[in-house]
Amino acid sequence: MQMNGLQPLTAKELEYVADTMSNEDLLIKLCAATASTANNPQVRNICLDMLHTHEQHYHTLLNSLQHHMNLAPQQPGTSQ
Repeated sequence: MQMNGLQPLTAKELEYVADTMSNEDLLIKLCAATASTANNPQVRNICLDMLHTHEQHYHTLLNSLQHHMNLAPQQPGTSQ
């Protein structure tokens, strides 16, 4: 175990995070598209709120990956 309590992510965990980030990105785009075409201000506001929520999720996942990047095993021939 690492000193900061984090362990390297497994390949399967990285796949899950990548899939989730892809899903969050799609939801961001869908919310933005719906907000830009909504005629009802309440619907537009809900879509914008959801867009911000999904952006936060995406950035949380990205930050988690960045924290784990230093734990990733080095590939032969690469440097960090």
